[in-house]
Amino acid sequence: MSKSKQTLIGHYFEGTNATWYEGWELSDEEREVFRQRSKASHSAKLKALNGEGPQPLHPINVPKLNPEELMPQLPNNGLRALSLFSGGGGLDLGFDRAGFTHSASFEILRDAACTLKMNRPEWRIYTDEEGNVRNVDWHSFRGEVDVIHGGPPCQPFSMAGRQKGEEDERNLFPEFIRAVQGIKPLGFVAENVKALGSRKFQEYVQNEILEPLQKDYNVTVFQLSADSFGVPQQRQRLFFVGTDKKRVKKQFLPPDPTHSSEHLRLKQKQENQQMSLFDLEVQNESILRCMGVREALGLSDIGFDAIAPTLRSGLTGPRHTTSILSSTAALKIWDKMQVWPNGVGASRENANKFVTKNGHFRLSVQDCAILQGFPSTWSFHGAVYMILGQIGNSVAPPMAYRVAEALAKTLI
Repeated sequence: MSKSKQTLIGHYFEGTNATWYEGWELSDEEREVFRQRSKASHSAKLKALNGEGPQPLHPINVPKLNPEELMPQLPNNGLRALSLFSGGGGLDLGFDRAGFTHSASFEILRDAACTLKMNRPEWRIYTDEEGNVRNVDWHSFRGEVDVIHGGPPCQPFSMAGRQKGEEDERNLFPEFIRAVQGIKPLGFVAENVKALGSRKFQEYVQNEILEPLQKDYNVTVFQLSADSFGVPQQRQRLFFVGTDKKRVKKQFLPPDPTHSSEHLRLKQKQENQQMSLFDLEVQNESILRCMGVREALGLSDIGFDAIAPTLRSGLTGPRHTTSILSSTAALKIWDKMQVWPNGVGASRENANKFVTKNGHFRLSVQDCAILQGFPSTWSFHGAVYMILGQIGNSVAPPMAYRVAEALAKTLI
């Protein structure tokens, strides 16, 4: 490493002393390239929005996928749900559509709390320090809550978060467990990244999650994929679902897939003459097909479509970003679909005006929301990077809906 390569730059908690933070090391030359590139992009964006850029290449899209159809509203089931780490409302919305009564939501980020309040003004939302789960005496909720659900911050277990596990101060799984032990609900749902189920965290899961919960609850651990429920995205998540040993007699069963994206992969094979069209049809006749990105967003048929790579949160990494690109491999998929994943627009109109250099379709926050399974009726509050953070950190609502539906069948 050169002597000049000692400058640590940016992260979304400017000037933080957090023990989990590790900065990027860049030379002065690399930092200058980064600065000039950002400056040029910002200038081009302003010109485009003022009508001074190239003429739009694509019509403003009208999405074909309506995520509300993936989670039909169920009648009230009489069960009351408490939400922790609510974020942009993926679990909250899924449980709401599955017929649960909202008890309260705890979310420390004010923009995310505003999103919840904007969509459900009647809900009880705690935010700022009141939304900090570390400060709550959960015994006061005992008798008022049937189910607790939440996705504790995933950064301690994700690759993007350095995978420091229990050594990471953002590890709030103990707080979720404290809430369960304080309230003693009939059941609970905890969600996190697939990596938490890896061998690296096997001991942590057993000793710090399962052992304290299994004293009073039957706990089922399983993985689900968003595209298995009609969400056009490669997004796998780990779930912990618990039911009270004494009060719940039925056994919880994870939800069965309702959709498959296998037809997209098989079609690509068929186009490469690796299988016949007959095989393609036979293997996909018994389950609903998950739309690809282009079909879901109402884009023209270019002969290739696929589910989206995992959408990156706008709050993940060393700086605020309006990109949802998660990896170099993901970029190859986006490129083949002719969709631009960087510089997401604040609206479809803005995205349409800001023409990409390669001519690919630029995503808007509304498009990203659909690719995460949020319906157009669900609005988000905040700057673009903050909205992308809420979207990218959330549980896909249709997946949450099916878990909530399965849990309700077990508890009722």
